[in-house]
Amino acid sequence: MTLWLATATWEEVAALDRARAIMIAPLGATEAHGPHLPLATDVIIAEAMARSGADRLTARGIPVAVLPSLALTPAPFAAAFPGTVGIRAETLGVVLVDMAQGLAAQGFKRLVFVSAHLDPAHLKAVHAAVTAIAADGMRVAFPDLTRKPLAIRLGEEFASGACHAGRFETSIVLAERPELVRDISRDLPPNPSSLVTAIRSGQTTFEEAGGPRAYFGWPADATAEEGRALVSELGAILEEAALPLLADD
Repeated sequence: MTLWLATATWEEVAALDRARAIMIAPLGATEAHGPHLPLATDVIIAEAMARSGADRLTARGIPVAVLPSLALTPAPFAAAFPGTVGIRAETLGVVLVDMAQGLAAQGFKRLVFVSAHLDPAHLKAVHAAVTAIAADGMRVAFPDLTRKPLAIRLGEEFASGACHAGRFETSIVLAERPELVRDISRDLPPNPSSLVTAIRSGQTTFEEAGGPRAYFGWPADATAEEGRALVSELGAILEEAALPLLADD
């Protein structure tokens, strides 16, 4: 059974096999996701990925604990939209390293970061923190969904880079929190502008990238059924990233 740290007691945490437990840290954002999805969309997806992956690991008999989600991260691409609350990349890096050091001090040795927030500044900060955490001796993994081998597993829209608040994210929120998806999603026209292409060409905001309403992709094509399938695939990706951390057990 997965232990969710925020709702556990300290004695329940103490009972974990801390030398073998996999700690999962969901990373999201508080940022604009079109006119139809909540600002917490990335948190919802990261927590769904954490749950799905944790279920797979616990089915193998591996102790797992999920840390409270981090909802404030760098979000410069969406900074102009009301409600987006970002922090500096340096701040995120310090928080992640401090988090890992706090876990290590309690005897935890294995940590996986999962992130549904794909802003380049955020991803760069997470990768830098992972390098620093590994140098300190903790076994750490971060399956970066923007890397091609993983991206192609999450559907054509995701792989195209036109996937912010589009079919991919809207499907998952429909599966996880359908009451938070505004009815307008069924009327939104496709926006095939690729954020990947925009980033490579030096654009730094959603508006510059061709997303004046902070969405990209095909939100009207989203379904809860597809969302459940995507969550399952995200769980598989997490499991695959976590298992090598137990290689010597």
